[in-house]
Amino acid sequence: MHLPLPIQRYFDADDRNDCEALLMAFAPDAVVTDEGRTHTGRQAIEAWWRDAKARAQHRNEPIAAVETGDTTEVRARVSGQFPGSPVTLTFAFLLKGGRIAGLEIRA
Repeated sequence: MHLPLPIQRYFDADDRNDCEALLMAFAPDAVVTDEGRTHTGRQAIEAWWRDAKARAQHRNEPIAAVETGDTTEVRARVSGQFPGSPVTLTFAFLLKGGRIAGLEIRA
């Protein structure tokens, strides 16, 4: 499956547990919404990602993607140490200037 480069970088870095590379995929003022919470800016995104990895030890496996303008929705199988694992979630990415400007993760 072909994903836009910033999104591919996000999933590759997440898979390698490489926080620094993951953060570089995001714009400095990017916004992530996950589990009803919003995280703005790379520092907040780093805290969110590190906390999620520590709690769930999750892995994301992209299985389908649909691009519409600046938005790409990726369906991914997410497995880890959480109730109901694995689940399929939608990662809705907003891209601007070659980086991720927004990410909303939802069921």
